[in-house]
Amino acid sequence: MGYLEISKELLEFINKSSSMFHTVATVKEYLDAENFIELKEGESWNIEKGKNYYTTRNGSSIIAFKVGSDLLDYHYQLVASHSDSPTFKIKSVPELEGPKDYLKLNVEVYGGPIDSVWFDKPLTIAGRILVEEDGEIVSKLLYIDRDILIIPNVAIHMNRDVNKGYNYNRQVDLLPLFTTGALKKGDYDKMIAEELGVEVDQIISKDLFLVNRQVGKIWGYKDEFVSSPKLDDLECAFTSLKAFISGENKKAVNVYACFDNEEVGSNTKQGAMSTLLHDTLKRLNVSLGFDEEEYYKAVAKSFLISADNAHAVHPNHKELTDDENRTFMNEGIVVKEAANQKYTSDAFSQAIFKKICALADVPVQHFANRSNMQGGSTLGNLSNTQVSLHAVDIGLAQLAMHSNYETAGAKDPEYMIKALTRYYSTNIKIDGANKVSIEE
Repeated sequence: MGYLEISKELLEFINKSSSMFHTVATVKEYLDAENFIELKEGESWNIEKGKNYYTTRNGSSIIAFKVGSDLLDYHYQLVASHSDSPTFKIKSVPELEGPKDYLKLNVEVYGGPIDSVWFDKPLTIAGRILVEEDGEIVSKLLYIDRDILIIPNVAIHMNRDVNKGYNYNRQVDLLPLFTTGALKKGDYDKMIAEELGVEVDQIISKDLFLVNRQVGKIWGYKDEFVSSPKLDDLECAFTSLKAFISGENKKAVNVYACFDNEEVGSNTKQGAMSTLLHDTLKRLNVSLGFDEEEYYKAVAKSFLISADNAHAVHPNHKELTDDENRTFMNEGIVVKEAANQKYTSDAFSQAIFKKICALADVPVQHFANRSNMQGGSTLGNLSNTQVSLHAVDIGLAQLAMHSNYETAGAKDPEYMIKALTRYYSTNIKIDGANKVSIEE
């Protein structure tokens, strides 16, 4: 499969992943097609060597693992990404009336979106609905495959300062228009009920978000670029999944993790700071017949790749990036580092990852923020609060991070899949922080 075919599949993956709940559902489709066995947290686990499994929490985070058949001296090799992206969450009582027959939806920010890009675009809603059926409360996914909302800009004639830098009021300016009279108050729930095929009084509660309906594209005269909603971080969720499915390592437990709520701090029951990873690895260890001492030994010899996209040099603002530690699209995987430890990378973990990339013949770039600018963080160091292990932060270079239509290089997903497939197919033997051997 060439790089264009990979990028096309990436766009299909993103298009199906309209919310964090849909992301996990899409990942499950890939795993089910490979005959992975689902393990439910509320049931007993019976795990066997040489088999493949996954578990979910909240329907929005997922951890999958492939158990090696030769685990005499085992460890975990993990890649973690996240399922969520910045957007706006629709409040439980959403309908706002007026002026006259207008009906708007009441929303609040989720994560750190760029507000201005949400204006004048076709929008819809997606997420999950809890409904009552046959005396039980069940969760249903919702994606309305129609353009049903828009957040209109104020005309420049009425806001002459808009191009001078306007401070948007999210309680006023960012409310999407739902109708101008064709629908009435109460029709929002009627619409949801109709889409789900249930009655309005069956709907109990909702986790619904705005979705940009712009379709992802491969573009450029030479097909250099890919633009889409949610490249951060579904590009890494997709590429690490493809590599995880392809990679094989008989002497380790390969792990794929995709956590929810990274964009709002990860400190939820299903986030990277939750017990989800710890609980999964510990239960896996017990089910395989290993004791607690062997679990801690395995963790000490394990390795985590935290995969979350990185900033490419902006074509119009090179001054915003470091003079040397800066990255470009289509030039390979980015290793991210920060002295304040917002990223987990250190010399030891970088050495391991760079060796893997050399074996895979994949180019590596380095990113660090300008010393006079504060950057973002990712889930690697947050997950380490629950399961502490050697880790490196990586990503793919992109423009317009946290826009609802981001841009990246069309060749880079292939680089990521090649490198992570080699990682998942290589036995990494770690001895403290002093020595490591890599067995192909």
